[in-house]
Amino acid sequence: MKKLCFGVIVGNRDFFPDALVDQGRKEILTTLEKLGYETICLDPSETKLGAVETLSDAKKCAKLFKENSQKIDGLIVTLPNFGDEKAIAQAIRMSELKVPVLVHAFADDPDKLDLSHRRDSFCGKISVCNNLRQFGIRFSLTTHHTEQVNSESFRKDIEWFAAVCRVVNAMKRVRIGAIGARPNAFNTVRFSEKILEQINISVETVDLSEIIFRMNEIKDSDERIQKTVQMMRKNYRVQIVPDDAITTMAKLFTVIDEWTQENDLNATAIQCWTIIEKKLHIAPCTVMSMMSEKLKPSACEVDVTGALSMYVLQIASGKPSAIVDWNNNYVSQDQTILFHCGNFPSSLYETVEMRYADVIGTTVGNHNAYGACAGKIKSGPFTFLRLSTDDINGTMRAYVGEGEILSEDPKTFGSRGIARINNLDELMNYICLEGFEHHVAINLSQVAKSIKEAFERYMNIKVHLHQ
Repeated sequence: MKKLCFGVIVGNRDFFPDALVDQGRKEILTTLEKLGYETICLDPSETKLGAVETLSDAKKCAKLFKENSQKIDGLIVTLPNFGDEKAIAQAIRMSELKVPVLVHAFADDPDKLDLSHRRDSFCGKISVCNNLRQFGIRFSLTTHHTEQVNSESFRKDIEWFAAVCRVVNAMKRVRIGAIGARPNAFNTVRFSEKILEQINISVETVDLSEIIFRMNEIKDSDERIQKTVQMMRKNYRVQIVPDDAITTMAKLFTVIDEWTQENDLNATAIQCWTIIEKKLHIAPCTVMSMMSEKLKPSACEVDVTGALSMYVLQIASGKPSAIVDWNNNYVSQDQTILFHCGNFPSSLYETVEMRYADVIGTTVGNHNAYGACAGKIKSGPFTFLRLSTDDINGTMRAYVGEGEILSEDPKTFGSRGIARINNLDELMNYICLEGFEHHVAINLSQVAKSIKEAFERYMNIKVHLHQ
């Protein structure tokens, strides 16, 4: 992941102890740098203690942030003492930055409440937030009203806020490729391009025949194909897959990968059945697996908003995502089997074998369906997300939550895993009553709260957080 950069505003108010500001500024900048983040903050040579207290300070801070606008991913307002709420709000407004803002206040020491050590940041934070609200500036808060910067809660809050910043900034411009037509039987993956365009998400389309034409122009001996074949043999167990099927998959991957680069796409959604199997005699699952593993998420069945959901999870966590079906009930009411024919990124599997797509093979023949991955999802915590266009109301909506992939391997085929999710029936009732798709994106991380904050606080996307 790109190393994030935070613009830091240190608040001060003249009749509170200056020493606390000097110390607090040094502490938070040192802590952020130790956590792996870049910082941009006024220098003590530019304003008193490098803090923002007056209109003049606010102008200098805004100028500094404007000059670094291409670098700054988010702003952190920190209050070592009460702080001047008006100057802080003016600095953010004049900077014209449209990035998330986190408001933090240092905690008082109950044994040091004399005039030389008393912060009153607890109170000052309320005043700062009041002014930000008046100025129409959206902002986020730390878990605790006051926190010391060397605490574990502050570290977790910064990680959470960093994920919020990544999602908000990435969603300012997203381009998704739709390859082929959706399966006619799958009304469930219909969506509105126009609603997506309203939040800066563009969809580029290409007919499947154009992809196949470009494949036919490539010789088997092409260096790109040979390199891709080697990569496939390295990352997947391919013992039962014929060589010609692997070569065809390599051509399909090469063409899609190059088309993705040519069109500057962040993700793709592909028509995966059944014309590809009938015409090319392969299933494209491994191709999608490889794209997702290289952080260009790829969803099956031309599920564009499913691919978008994969992308958001990837941005928040820095890890590859998969698209799955909510597929089967299991032994208890809080367990379900997550399944797909076999297009998960290779790093999601415990071990992964390339074989034929079992379900599609029943209609087109197994010999025409080589290319699906089979294996169990790694056990551990995971986040699930589904974004959808609400065409009836002309808006975007989503649900997000977390659960656990269990170590048990269900007695079935394909790509699979047993998920345990608290109040699963309640979640399924919500999905059904709200008319969401049966596809959901998953990621082996815990970023649900960051996504909810990014969507609702900064993007006006209605989000249901499943508890």
